[in-house]
Amino acid sequence: MLVLGVESSCDETGVALYDSAHGLLAHALYSQIAMHNAYGGVVPELASRDHIRRVLPLTRQVLAESGRSLSDIGGIAYTQGPGLAGALLVGAGMARALAFALDIPAVGVHHLEGHMLSPLISDTPPEFPFVALLVSGGHTQLMLVSGVGRYTLLGETLDDAAGEAFDKTAQLLGLGYPGGPALSALADTGDAQRFTLPRPMLNSGDFDFSFSGLKTAVLTLVRKVGLGEAADIAAAFQRAAVEVLVSKSLAACAYSSATRLVVAGGVGANTHLRERLTRDAAVRGISVFYPRLEFCTDNGAMIAYAGAQRLMSPLHLTPAQPDLTFAVKPRWELATLDAV
Repeated sequence: MLVLGVESSCDETGVALYDSAHGLLAHALYSQIAMHNAYGGVVPELASRDHIRRVLPLTRQVLAESGRSLSDIGGIAYTQGPGLAGALLVGAGMARALAFALDIPAVGVHHLEGHMLSPLISDTPPEFPFVALLVSGGHTQLMLVSGVGRYTLLGETLDDAAGEAFDKTAQLLGLGYPGGPALSALADTGDAQRFTLPRPMLNSGDFDFSFSGLKTAVLTLVRKVGLGEAADIAAAFQRAAVEVLVSKSLAACAYSSATRLVVAGGVGANTHLRERLTRDAAVRGISVFYPRLEFCTDNGAMIAYAGAQRLMSPLHLTPAQPDLTFAVKPRWELATLDAV
């Protein structure tokens, strides 16, 4: 089956074509970072309007690059949630309308399921079961993944997500938007041992996270020593956050007797996290799998892949001729998904 994937949950418009027999054929992405940078964060109304401008040109682009036409598509997958309601409606409306016109099935995909399954697009995909660390600007969760749609929540953040803490800490250090990558680059020039910051819930005995206290500790430190020490503060923050993520992830693997760990989401591109996690996991006989760097952020490829798994499932109940009624889910618990 050839599946068109559409991602529009926040500030990136992604479109991709995935072939169940030949893999990913083409993908295209447009980021709104430059537009939102002037406001220091995502403006939902502007995001929605920009998705409207981008989604059809990107669709034409991936069709041209893959040498395929609309008549070749066997199904359409779109991000149904979670995310910004207006942004989600753009992708969902386009996908449902196109599916209706082409008389093919359409399926709504959970954004985090797309992230979690994105390493499976690689040349060396992990086998089930595995533990997944979902770490992004909006979510930080540990999941036991037994198969597509078979997810058990092991732990999650009680306040800020890791990516959110990176962005907010970057703001405290006077860095731009998005702050995570800028903070990581600054941290590479600093001394991580110069300052000692807390490791929230490191020894809590469970798999939950908390990053708001770490962010507050940075604020206190900035007020004390000033921004002249920003590089060392950034390095200390990154080291503390990564240590918690690594420790909790490996503990979850031990608890689940898992020998495979998948890392997905925007923070999964962090070089320090990848190096520390790969090194510490190897000592414990755990293999770590990452998506390609271009698929750490939101993208259409992960939606096309996840959608293909569901569209090809015998349990998929979408009628051959989908109607034009649909809904998006700005809030949607991953553990509520049906197995395939």
